[in-house]
Amino acid sequence: MQKERVQYTSPLDALIAVAKRLSLYENQQNMKSEDFFDRYSKGQLSDEAVF
Repeated sequence: MQKERVQYTSPLDALIAVAKRLSLYENQQNMKSEDFFDRYSKGQLSDEAVF
């Protein structure tokens, strides 16, 4: 699968886009980023591509 490159007109637009994608991912995984990082750092999650 080829990655799509997006150029934003401002850093704020880029930040908003990242925040939206992160929010969607957190909802899909039913896990906040802080929880994921903590569990992954402790080796409680696998290295699957989903994560």
